[in-house]
Amino acid sequence: MTSIQKFDSNEVLSEVAVHNGVVYLAGQVPDDDSLDIQGQTRQVLANIDKALAQAGTDKHHLLSAQVFIKNLADFDGFNSEWKAWVASTTPPVRATIQADLVNPNWLVEVMVIAAVK
Repeated sequence: MTSIQKFDSNEVLSEVAVHNGVVYLAGQVPDDDSLDIQGQTRQVLANIDKALAQAGTDKHHLLSAQVFIKNLADFDGFNSEWKAWVASTTPPVRATIQADLVNPNWLVEVMVIAAVK
């Protein structure tokens, strides 16, 4: 039987799950919802880096990403930060979806799947 590891769990969700060499992250959101799209994106990407490190991997092992963006007018601002973040690696497959987010001040949420190193 293959084990499943989960980190940072509460009664609603786990932030990180690892199974069969694959890491699944819950949607990552900004810490400071007063920032603009670029500031929020930087925080989200930093949170992804931290969560992936907790699972023993990093962005170089990303398989896929789902981006939930509140306003498509912010797409270019998001992409400028995303491109800088993935510049040292081949980007994962990705989908971008316009969505209302749980906190109305969040401009972006990103959910990723990665391979374990």
